[in-house]
Amino acid sequence: MQESLTYLDQTFINFREFLFDDHARRWVDIKRFSVSHSDVGDTHLLTELIGHEQFRDDYAGGGVEANGLRHGPYWLRKVSPAAYVRVDEMSANAMLCDWAAQFGPLPVALSARLEHEVHPLVAGATERYRLSDLGHGAFHDWGGVHGDFHELVFIDRPAKILSLLVAADD
Repeated sequence: MQESLTYLDQTFINFREFLFDDHARRWVDIKRFSVSHSDVGDTHLLTELIGHEQFRDDYAGGGVEANGLRHGPYWLRKVSPAAYVRVDEMSANAMLCDWAAQFGPLPVALSARLEHEVHPLVAGATERYRLSDLGHGAFHDWGGVHGDFHELVFIDRPAKILSLLVAADD
């Protein structure tokens, strides 16, 4: 079967633009892909996502490595479609809100940016998945650098868009 995912763009929300304290080392990274074959299942889309070059990102400043072996804190080979669990809209929103506001209320401008960039993805998705915690055994050689690492995948079938969202800290 022909590939179903085509990389579109990326949005990066750096909390340092809005916060000026020790808790400003957080960020949200969103990568969007077009889904060209709407008849493929979610497992197939997750498999393609994991195999996509844009997925080979350690999210620690190195960026995407075409032949990379890491994804976030994990060895790429440890990530599989089975590692993703389906979540509902309320659970996805709660996880993101709890993470973002864990150190107190957010500035109005940051809340507005998250409301504009993140919440439409959650609300518009027909399917939502969260990457399970794969444990320390799946960490790559320096995989513990993130204090928090949350990953969600949103599939919006009517819009033919898959979004990969990572919310983490340095």
